[in-house]
Amino acid sequence: MTLKPSNTQLAIVALVSLLLDQASKWGILLLLPSADPMPIAILPFMDFVLVWNSGISYGFLADHSQVARFGLITLSLLIVGFLLSLLRRELHPWLRFGYALIIGGALGNVIDRVIHGAVVDFISLHGFGYYWYVFNLADIWITMGGGLIVWLSVKPSKTELG
Repeated sequence: MTLKPSNTQLAIVALVSLLLDQASKWGILLLLPSADPMPIAILPFMDFVLVWNSGISYGFLADHSQVARFGLITLSLLIVGFLLSLLRRELHPWLRFGYALIIGGALGNVIDRVIHGAVVDFISLHGFGYYWYVFNLADIWITMGGGLIVWLSVKPSKTELG
């Protein structure tokens, strides 16, 4: 028997994801004033460095215009609305959880765009002289939710295994 998490439980998942993201961003804004671009070493492979991302992944669409800003806000809200409609119809509990994580993360980045005009990114992973892009907790929630959805979509179900 599979338990289906209630809409209230999933709203709590999305809300906790959103609040953790926003708390981490406000914390980093207090810790790293924008005038201080020096990274803070947290672990041998991770730094905190403040980056204002007015675009999307890897700075794509970062033209710093108000049209792009409001376009990204609108697109994000449309995606959240679409995910809410999928969540309401979905029966698989882990797919519902994945949607809730993406919704919480997306709303966290929308709040940044509304308040700051750009997304607050600050986690920088690196190793062996290579640096990857800078991201935030919302990006982690979105990636985890998307990864969960993709994994559940491609793995064979128990009924397909016989």
